[in-house]
Amino acid sequence: MRRGEIYRVHKPEGDPKRYRSFVVVSRQLLIDSAYATVICAPVFTNGSGLSTQVAIGPSEGLKHESWIVCDNLRSLPKTDLTQFVGSLSYAKLAELDEALRVALALD
Repeated sequence: MRRGEIYRVHKPEGDPKRYRSFVVVSRQLLIDSAYATVICAPVFTNGSGLSTQVAIGPSEGLKHESWIVCDNLRSLPKTDLTQFVGSLSYAKLAELDEALRVALALD
């Protein structure tokens, strides 16, 4: 598992959808550790174009245009992240980093 990878999760807790895709945003050191969870950002099919959202789509492995929503971070068990969808390019990862900085007010 790597930072920037997208996984489809079956029935994520507290989510009304049967499946939801998530992007792993934790630092690689945590991902590689024995810690059981990682921080993820959900992917939604609708976005508002906010500075805390990143547009992604088929080039990242999804079926249609979608948005990574950095205002709604979640901690998910690594064991739930089994259905690999795709991964972000270096440029998209840089956009994600900026959206996370804005969402967390890390200027």
